[in-house]
Amino acid sequence: MTGRDRTFALLRDEGPERLPCLPITMQFAADLAGIRYRDYALNARSLVEAQLRVAETFGFDYVSAISDPAREASDLGAAVVVHDNIPPAIDESHALLADKSRFADLSGRVEVCGPRMEDRIQAVSMLKERAGDTLLVEGWIEGPCAEAADLRGINTLMLDFSDDPAFVLDLFAFVTQMEIGFAKKQIDAGADIIGIGDAAASLVGPAIYREMVLRYEQEMVRAIHTMGALVRLHICGNTKRILTEMGQVGADIVDLDYYAPVGLARESMGPEQTLLGNIDPVRTLRDLEPDGVYDAFRACHAAAGSKYIVGPGCEVPRDTNHDNVRAMVQYASEHQP
Repeated sequence: MTGRDRTFALLRDEGPERLPCLPITMQFAADLAGIRYRDYALNARSLVEAQLRVAETFGFDYVSAISDPAREASDLGAAVVVHDNIPPAIDESHALLADKSRFADLSGRVEVCGPRMEDRIQAVSMLKERAGDTLLVEGWIEGPCAEAADLRGINTLMLDFSDDPAFVLDLFAFVTQMEIGFAKKQIDAGADIIGIGDAAASLVGPAIYREMVLRYEQEMVRAIHTMGALVRLHICGNTKRILTEMGQVGADIVDLDYYAPVGLARESMGPEQTLLGNIDPVRTLRDLEPDGVYDAFRACHAAAGSKYIVGPGCEVPRDTNHDNVRAMVQYASEHQP
């Protein structure tokens, strides 16, 4: 059974022979391939080579076009700082929508697809061409809250929720349509699954999440499903207060950051939600011995029960011992759902 088949079988309750393993690797993959992170993030061929290398070396079940959250904002005109060997970052001191009156200039640009977005589409296409049906191919978009924060500035957006909620909803609606279009281009290029990263959503609290964020994440998921792809939802940070609502988004996979206990997520989301995660990437995956990593995944699996995928709670740190990564894959290869 291929990694792609294995993941589909788990999601369809068709009894794969072992657990899928879908860890996020970005800086770790680039370092393994000897590629500067600037090149990984800005050059599709570099990203593809690194992703194929890391998947082949460790036996992962997928490859991913994720690299940084700044692609869409960059193509809209946001100020982005590109570093030599760490991910590109939004320059929040010069946020594109620091003056929200500038939103009128963006509102008609839902079809935007500039060079950085196109580079991701090319990466998906090349990953599909090289991996075929052997590995699951993942594209990536930003969620409504994360992208709005990239455009407005995270602190300013948090104030907007109370000061000007109508503006926030208009911004979310724009972002949602733009990201659906970006997802479609990646699906057309060969993506089997689209990751939605909505990191800023962990900061808003359950009431605002229910009233203002959830509907737009749901709209993204419905559109991606209509286009024939799966969805992986990843919200960085402490999501314990919004786990029930995350289970209502409709994502095929909820990828938990390590702050939220897997058992609590299972209790909150019910038995049918597939969960991924979620050991501490640093204090467990990077810092423990391989046996400790293996045992930590055993505990996560026990808490999740069935419908479980192996992976840490966020990105594999770049300096993680390779034997620890192998222990993660070993756990997946030795256990059934």
